[in-house]
Amino acid sequence: MKTIDKIYINGVFTNPHGKEILPLFNPATGNRIGEVYLGDETDVNEAVKAAKKAFKTFSKTSLKERGEILVRLYEAMIAREEDLNAAAVEEYGSPITATKGRTRYSAQLFLDAKKAMESFEFETQLEHAVVVNEPLGVIAAITPWNADYTHICSKLAPAIATGCTMVIKPSELSAIQTQILTECFDAANVPVGVINIVNGTGLIVGAALTSHTDVALVTFTGSTNVGKQIERGATESLKRVVLELGGKSPNVLLEDADLEKAIPLAIDIAFSNSGQACHAGTRLIVPDSRIEEIKPLLKKYTVALKIGDLHSPDTYIGPMVSEKQFETVQRYIRSGIEEGAELLVGGLGHPEGLGGFYARPTIFVNVDAKMTIAQEEIFGPVLAVLTYKTEAEAIEIANDTIYGLSAYVSSCDIDKARQIALQILSGRVLINTAINKEAKAPFGGFKQSGIGRTSGVYGLAEYVEPKVIAL
Repeated sequence: MKTIDKIYINGVFTNPHGKEILPLFNPATGNRIGEVYLGDETDVNEAVKAAKKAFKTFSKTSLKERGEILVRLYEAMIAREEDLNAAAVEEYGSPITATKGRTRYSAQLFLDAKKAMESFEFETQLEHAVVVNEPLGVIAAITPWNADYTHICSKLAPAIATGCTMVIKPSELSAIQTQILTECFDAANVPVGVINIVNGTGLIVGAALTSHTDVALVTFTGSTNVGKQIERGATESLKRVVLELGGKSPNVLLEDADLEKAIPLAIDIAFSNSGQACHAGTRLIVPDSRIEEIKPLLKKYTVALKIGDLHSPDTYIGPMVSEKQFETVQRYIRSGIEEGAELLVGGLGHPEGLGGFYARPTIFVNVDAKMTIAQEEIFGPVLAVLTYKTEAEAIEIANDTIYGLSAYVSSCDIDKARQIALQILSGRVLINTAINKEAKAPFGGFKQSGIGRTSGVYGLAEYVEPKVIAL
């Protein structure tokens, strides 16, 4: 049993004022593996106080100083890479291969921010004025459980780069992972008070950060419903928000798509991170004329996915993070069956031979665009397949959602794919790939998928305030 009984304030691991204790579970087995002591409003106040004090000096540091800190943060994570990987496998249930990739990616975010910082225009000379981009102040980061290291680092890196200080409220379900990550930050010799971490629930710690008058910006990744609550809570002090929210991402296969490439890619896009990803392409939109070719391929590649042993390099699907999330996925599968979609593969219950919080990778065909499984974010390995007769109809189906975070297009004709991509209402559209390889490109959503952007100079711009000095 692991006990996480410390939070991190002003450069010190300290006991929280809060008294609530939350059990932690291994999602692959369902067994209890630890507990975390949760902070409260008093802890938030102390953390913000430390960050506010540190901001006075940290905001005046040079690019060179901040660049050196970003390098040290990267190096500290790499030094604990194996520990970080082991914690994510045990506590989150991520297959080891996926975990290794995410840990490396998370560390790299610090180096990416350093590059962005070096090209960012902190000062612009106009004809009769100078525009100075000043750091905002204390940033509150509220992060989810589906990629603990990635979300924390993606919010912390631009804060360091711009000279802001931060209070982080990670998911309480990720306390073991966060503890090791915090130890990395502590080892990186970051100035005292620049990074503060308070474990706690969204209702208490998250709400206290959102309403705190000394917090200049709240950056949040999570569900759209919680994002709306944060935006409402931030209005009293008119603080800024950056919200990376839910998705119901369309994956449009054009008539000329090479199915032997497009279908395995579609499975990867839908089921990566065990389907627990806001950018997952969980609506596969295919030509009606090719659906009979597509169905057996979908079944073939889904059945071939390895599920189970998280330490095997071949395992692709892990468990849901919690019993609650497992039950949520079951509810959506049940709704698909009850609303008349055709179950192609998977279904209710656990994969054969597995318990814990594992769900069966599930695909529905003959899905109507108005069905629950075609409209709501499930956050599990469930794919809805819809058909179209014309490209105009495909675009209409793709845009028939409150979300607009990511989208995908598969085609042998790149020019045609780009034409389709331009008509899809989404912050990001990937063509013939599941991975965005451009670190400088912004990430964020249209519609109810969020406000603001992360990555590159676009992410840094969210953490600064332009000041005009007229000459």
